[in-house]
Parts: sequence; structure tokens; C-alpha cells
Amino acid sequence: MDLAATLEPAVGLDLHSFAILLHILLLTYWLGSDIGVFYSSKFVVDPKVSPQGRATAMKIMHMVDLAPRICLILMLPSGVTLMAAGEIGKDVFSGWLLALAWIGGLAWLAIMLVSFFRSPAKHADLAAKADWVVRIGITVALLVAAAYTFFADEPFGVDTNPKWLAGKVAAYALCIFCGVMIRISLKPFGPAFGKLMSNGSTPEVEAAIGGSMRRAVPWVYAIWVLVLIASFLGVVKPGTLAG
Repeated sequence: MDLAATLEPAVGLDLHSFAILLHILLLTYWLGSDIGVFYSSKFVVDPKVSPQGRATAMKIMHMVDLAPRICLILMLPSGVTLMAAGEIGKDVFSGWLLALAWIGGLAWLAIMLVSFFRSPAKHADLAAKADWVVRIGITVALLVAAAYTFFADEPFGVDTNPKWLAGKVAAYALCIFCGVMIRISLKPFGPAFGKLMSNGSTPEVEAAIGGSMRRAVPWVYAIWVLVLIASFLGVVKPGTLAG
């Protein structure tokens, strides 16, 4: 079933235009809010700021960080929608695969939200573990799909040399991987910040807070670069042959 052909007469909406708009909005909110998180973190790690001020900056940073988390997840079904609405993917991704992408994406989003807000509390730890498993699984699956798209002569039956798509998918997968590495880098941060709030600043606490943030920064920069690479590849589509 061609979902685009079904939706357009029903709602007066061109699915391809909608998919492009959604992709642009997700990209904008992802990078914009991520920069806000990065800026807020400067106040969180600054020992010259009072503990109360750092706690306030931490609350701001935490809530603003929700936006890039949502955008990262929704980029996956959004990308599948863009493929399903376009010429090179409509025969492969329309119908049940598109529906599956959105069902899976929204389920992943729900898991992340339970983990993020830790509500309901009885499911929070399970949701956090599930989120880790999902991120690692999707990273591996997307890198395999990217490799297949790059090396196959006609991946998914497409004969227009879509190696740009392989690069875009790989860049997105690596963004997820970088997010995992950010979390690993920040593991000492939570306990150290808790000690700061309860016992005040000490050289050991400041070293743990500052060190974890410094270890996370290269992965943040990597995400920004990867998002820009994916955007460039999606717009320019270098190497594409005329269909």
C-alpha cells in the first residue's frame, strides 16, 4: 500500500513535504537545545557559582536535554517516512514497514520518557536498562544496514547509487553511539554532584564533576559534526545517478 497516495486525498497533505518539514524541525530542535544544554553545563561545573546556582543550572540543563533526546529518537521514524514518501524508497518502506518504524519509535520514546522522568518509579530502572539495549541494538543494526547500502550494487532494489544514504544512516547510528558514550563519561557526575549538594565543594568533588564533563565534551562535539554531515548528505545526495 502506498501510504502517501492514501493520505494525500484524505487530508490534503503531501507526505513528502510533511516528512521534510518534520525532519527539519527535529534537526533544528535537536541542535538548538543541545547547544542550550552545553551552555548550561558551564555553570554546573563552575566552582565559582554557588551550590544553589549550580543546582538551578542543573535543573535547566536536565529539562532542556529532553528535547534532543526526543529528536534523536523521532529522527528514525521520520527518516523512514522521508524514504517512504520519496521515489527511491516508496516501493520498499511504504506500508507495514513505515507503520512498524513509527510503532517502534514511539515505543522507544515511551521507554526513554519513563527512564528520564523516573515515573512510574517501579518501572524506571527497567526502562533505563531497556533504553540502553535499544540504543546499542539500533546502532549495530543501522551500521549493518549502512554497510549493505554502501557495498551492494542495488541496495533494496535501488539503482541510483545511494551511497550518500549509507553515509547518512551511519552518521545517525554514530550519533546514538556518541550519546551512549556521553552517558558512560558522565557516570561519576551524579554521585559527585550529590556530594556537592549535601556536603559542599571539595577538590575531590570538583575533580569528579569537572572530569566527567570534560570526558563527555568530545562526544558532544562529535554529535554536532555527525548531524551536520547527515544533513549535508541528505540535501546534496552526492553521487546519485539519474533514475
